[in-house]
Amino acid sequence: MKDMTWFEDMEARIPKNEVRTRFAPSPTGYMHVGNLRTALYTYLIARHNGGKFILRIEDTDQGRLVEGAVDVIYKTMAECHLEHDEGPDVGGPVAPYVQTERRPFYKEYAELLMSRGHAYRCFCEKTESEEDSGQFDRADDPCRSLSQEESDACAAAGEPYVIRQRIPHEGTTTFHDEIFGDITVENTTLDDQVLIKRDGLPTYNFANVVDDHLMGITHVVRGSEYLSSAPKYNLLYEGFGWDIPKYVHCSPVMRDAHNKMSKRHGDPSYEDLIAQGFLTDAVLNYVALLGWSPRGEQEIFSLDELKAAFDMAGISKSPAIFDIEKLRYFNSEYIRAMTPEAFAKIAEPWIRRAVKNPAYDAAAIAALLQQRTEVLTDIPEKLDFFDELPDYGTELFVHKKSKSDEQSSREVLSQIIPIFEALPVWDDESILNAMVKMAEEQGVKNAKIMWPVRIAAAGKAVTPGGAVEICRILGREETLRRLRIGLEKLG
Repeated sequence: MKDMTWFEDMEARIPKNEVRTRFAPSPTGYMHVGNLRTALYTYLIARHNGGKFILRIEDTDQGRLVEGAVDVIYKTMAECHLEHDEGPDVGGPVAPYVQTERRPFYKEYAELLMSRGHAYRCFCEKTESEEDSGQFDRADDPCRSLSQEESDACAAAGEPYVIRQRIPHEGTTTFHDEIFGDITVENTTLDDQVLIKRDGLPTYNFANVVDDHLMGITHVVRGSEYLSSAPKYNLLYEGFGWDIPKYVHCSPVMRDAHNKMSKRHGDPSYEDLIAQGFLTDAVLNYVALLGWSPRGEQEIFSLDELKAAFDMAGISKSPAIFDIEKLRYFNSEYIRAMTPEAFAKIAEPWIRRAVKNPAYDAAAIAALLQQRTEVLTDIPEKLDFFDELPDYGTELFVHKKSKSDEQSSREVLSQIIPIFEALPVWDDESILNAMVKMAEEQGVKNAKIMWPVRIAAAGKAVTPGGAVEICRILGREETLRRLRIGLEKLG
C-alpha cells in the first residue's frame, strides 16, 4: 500500500463546493431508453443546480465490451445536446475518466480498506460468476478469519486471491434515497461482495464508489435495481470515512405493466427511435416524463425549459410505461412547431426516398407534409405517386361528398384539360382560379371539379395536399399527361 501522502494528494484533487453528477455508461452497445433517461436526469440535476456534469466510461467488465460502443455514447450525447463538462474526450481535474485507465487506484484503495479492517483477501477457489455476484456463505469462508500476517504470507507466496468487503455480522445499515426515503436492512442479509477480482480489475460495485468519491460526485442517479446494493456502498463510504453522495434511484422503464423494456424483446434503443423517424428533441422530452412529473400542466419542454423546471421531488417511485403512441404525439407536436425551412431540411432525405425526380421540389412537397406527419418514416409512403402514377380503378372518381361519379368526372377532365393547356402561368393561383371559375360557371361546388383532378393527377384518394398543390408540383406537362390518362380510363 502506498504511503498516506499519495492518498492525500488524490483527495486534494477532488473539486469542492459544487454540485457534481456523473453519467457512467458501460460501452456494451446501443443506448437504451433507460440509459438515456439516466443521462438526462443526471444532466438536468447538474444544470438545474449550476453544477458540473461528468462523463465516465465504466469498462472494467471486459467480457461485455462492444467495439464502437464508446462512439455510440459520444454520438448520442452530442445529438441530445447533453454536453459534459469533464470526460475522456475533454479532460478535467480528476482525469482519467475511463475506469481501466484508473486501475492502479482501486488496488491501493482496497488495500487501504483492508488496513482498516473493512476488507480482506479471499484465496478460496470460486468461479468468475461467483466472484462477480459475491453470493456465498460468509460463515463458511475461512479467509475472513485469517490474520493479516497469514493473509500477507499467502499473497507473498503467489496464491491468487480476490479482495472482499468485510460486512459486519451484526446490526443494521440505513441509507437515504432522495426518492424512496430511508431504507434499513439487516447486515446479515448482505454478502461480502468482491471488490478486486483475481485479474486485478475492480468490480463495478467497488470502482463506482472509489470513482464517485475521487471525482467529487454529489448526486448519484441510477436504476432502482441498485437499491439492494446501496447498503454495501454506504458501508464502503463509512469504512473510508468519506461523505456519502445523495442517491437518486429511478424506477424502471417498462414495456407494459409486467415487463421491463429489453432490446432482446424488440424494444427500441435511442438509435432505433431516430431510425424510425422520431426527432431527438421529441424523444428527449418524452423520456424526461418517463418517471418525472413537472409542476403544472405543461408537457412540451425544450431542454432549457427542462433545466429550469427539473426537480428531484417530481421523480416517481412507480415504474413508467413506454408508450410509443404517446411518443408519436410528442413527435407530431414538435414537427408542427418547426419552421417550414427547418422541417424541409429534415424531411428532404425521407422525401427523396420516394421522390427521385429532381424536378419535383422537395421544399414544396415538405410544405404539404408538415401538418400531416407524425414521424418521418410516414413520409415516403405518402409520396409514391409523384415519380410514377399508380395503376388505379375508376371507382376512385366516385365521391359522395363532392357529388362526383364517373360520368361527371369524365366531363370535368374533358373540360379542364384545354383550360389548363391555355393557362399563361402555371402556379397555385392560376390553377386554383381555373377550377373555381369552372365550378362557378357550372353552378357546382369547387370540390366537384377538384376531386376528379386530384384523382387523375395522383391516382390515390388520400394524398398530402389537394389538387392545386399536386398539379403545381407535377408541372403542367406531367399534370396534363395524367389527366388524359384519367380521361381515357373513364372512356
